Formats: sequence, structure tokens, C-alpha cells
Amino acid sequence: MCNQDNHIVVFEHEALRFDKGEKRISKPQFDALQKYYGSGVPYFKLIYNGVQFNEYVGVIQIGKTTIEVLPKADKNSNSTIEENKWRDILIGMMRSVGSFNIKSTSSSNLKIKPNSILDLYFEMFINEVEYILHSGLIKKYRKKKGNVLALKGSLQFNKHIQYNLTHQERFYVSHTTYDVVHQLHIILYQAIQLIKQINSNTSLHSRIGSLLLNFPEMPNIKVTESTFNKLIFNRKTEHYKKGIEIAKLLLLQYHPDISKGRNNVLALMFDMNMLWEKFIFKSLLKYKNSQSRITAQTSKYFWKPEKGNRSKMKPDIWIENDGESIILDTKWKNLNGYNPSPDDLRQMYVYHEYYKAQKVALVYPGVKNEKRNGLFLDPVSSNPIDKECGVITIEVDNNIKKWQENISEQFNDWLN
Repeated sequence: MCNQDNHIVVFEHEALRFDKGEKRISKPQFDALQKYYGSGVPYFKLIYNGVQFNEYVGVIQIGKTTIEVLPKADKNSNSTIEENKWRDILIGMMRSVGSFNIKSTSSSNLKIKPNSILDLYFEMFINEVEYILHSGLIKKYRKKKGNVLALKGSLQFNKHIQYNLTHQERFYVSHTTYDVVHQLHIILYQAIQLIKQINSNTSLHSRIGSLLLNFPEMPNIKVTESTFNKLIFNRKTEHYKKGIEIAKLLLLQYHPDISKGRNNVLALMFDMNMLWEKFIFKSLLKYKNSQSRITAQTSKYFWKPEKGNRSKMKPDIWIENDGESIILDTKWKNLNGYNPSPDDLRQMYVYHEYYKAQKVALVYPGVKNEKRNGLFLDPVSSNPIDKECGVITIEVDNNIKKWQENISEQFNDWLN
């Protein structure tokens, strides 16, 4: 059953059911997830009386219950120690690739001990809004219509007659005002209200309450993707950017339970394959030599139909080093001593051919550092040919700096 603070921790590919298991969700929570799944979310699949998570990790909050999905690249038991280790690894990886990169002067060390990455996003948002309030809310010009006691702007004659036949001291006008009521503040205010409603970390309660006291009340609008697409930042509003980015993440991923209002769903989930790819790329970039050039997701066209669009291939990491071309493909899975899948190897063979690569390798997480090399075979004779594909397994380490150094060392060892 879920513990007293309504916090359930699972690892990727685990299942949660409402009818059995040490960890369970309730039937209404399953119904909320089932409804959420209907909106096309890829974070889990529906199974009999429950859900099974996939390679997406992060948090899903249903009402007051938080389901935290952590990554895992070993077979150790699912103990509290393991949970803490993998939570630290996930947060460390996200920090290193920029998911927790706060560039404004509010970037202080996060103070709370997080129960999940949701708490970190909440505190980052609070930090940003506190900094904005401390700097002073910017004002903008806006059009305003309504009754005033002095004639200013342009008189809206029809409305004036409609509202003021018996109030000759009033004027219904359209005029320009210069104040803090504008889109940026409306978005921030709605995000503050949202985290007040869904936050369960007592360390943040007073700070959220203080924000609501100090932030001027704003009108309510329906916030959509297009609301954010229309925003334009300039020199005066640049320091709003990070707060708006987090507000966007929270507001657009929040799905209220319209029918009963108890099982609202908020999901902040991240594709572990993409995170692993970015982490390897950032680690190699951090420790590369000056002669190397490292690029991510470099695409090349390889087929054109008689009609229609061309098709392209896109390896994860392309390295040019001393005139050599090296291709790396990252896979977030534990091989457990087995060979890579035929599909992955076929993909590397194509990269070898098309990018004229001297070396290609598949990069996996694992319980120890390991490097294996294999040769592709001639399609006619089945004899080995001079086309090598390496398999590099990187030992996982919750000391992120040490882990990144290790990644660079393992890669350099493989090259030499």
C-alpha cells in the first residue's frame, strides 16, 4: 500500500495495480490514469487492473498521491537505499544536461530535501518568482475599457448610453493604462495558485503562501500552448524566462479531474533514452580535447523517392577526431552480458558505411566498465571484414562529476 505521505516509488518498467501487490494505486486513481492515457500520453501502458511504466521516468501526481518513477540499470533489490541512489542519479543527470539550469541571479542552492523531482521544480519556480518580486514587477501599457469618473481616452458612446443614463458623473471610455496586469504576470500567478493546490512538501508551504500574499491578484485566463508561443521577451523581461518556462511545464502538464475534482493529474516525465544520450554527449563534450569536434543528432539524407520527402538517418553522437569519423549510439538498457540486438547492430553497420566511419560503438549503462569489440562479416564469405563495432558499458555512479570523468576515460581507452 502507499505510505502515509501518499508517495509511491517505482522503477522503470514496473507495474502498479489496484487489486494486488505491495505497492498499489486505488481504483479511482487507476481510472484517472486510464482517462489520462486516453489523451495520448506515452508514459505507461494499460494492463489488467493497473498500469506498467516504460522508459519514461519522473513523477505523476494524482490528487494528493505522487507516483515517482525512477531509472534503474542494475538488478539490485528495490530498497529505500536503492531508491535514494537512483533519485540522486536522475537529478544529477538532469542537472548536467541543463534540465535544472537556473541562469538568473536567483540561482542559489536548492534548500529542501526533495521527495521527488517535482519538489525541485516547485522550489526552482518559487526561487524565480521570489527573485522577480525582489527585482520589482515590470509594468506594461494595455488597453482598458470601463467606467471612470473623469473623461480620458475615447468615449465609447453606445456603452456610455447603456450604462450611464442615470449616472451622469461617469464616463464609459477606452483608454491606455500602464500597470503590472499583463500576460507574464497572469501566467506566473496561475502557476503559483496551481502549486499551492498540489504541493505536498511542508518545507514549501510558507514560501508559497508568501508569494500569494506579495504577488498582485491577476485575472484568470485559459492558458494553452499558443499563450506561450505568443510571448516575446526583451531586455527588460529576460529575467522572467526561466520562471515562465517552469510555469509552462506545470500548467500545460496539469489535467484537472472535471467530473469529481479529486484526482487531478500532473505528469512531469522524461524519456530516459534521450536523457542518457544527452548525458553521454555532455560528458564527452566536457572533457574533449581541442582537436576533436563532437556534434549530436547530425542528420544526413540517404534516400529520395520519385515523389515526396527525402528520408534521413540521425546517429546520436558524431565525433571527428584527427581526421577520423566516429559514431556513437546510446541505449539506456542493461545488456546483462548479452549481445546487442540485431536491429542495433544493423543500424551501426549502416552508420559505418554512410558516414565512412573508422569506428562505431553502442554505449550502455551497466554495473561495471566493459569494452567489447566485434567485426562485421562479409555478406558472401561470412569472414570478418575491417569494420569494427564496439560495445561500451559504463559503470553507473551517483557521483555525477566522477561518472562523467569515467565516461570520458572509457571512451578514450576504447579509441586507443
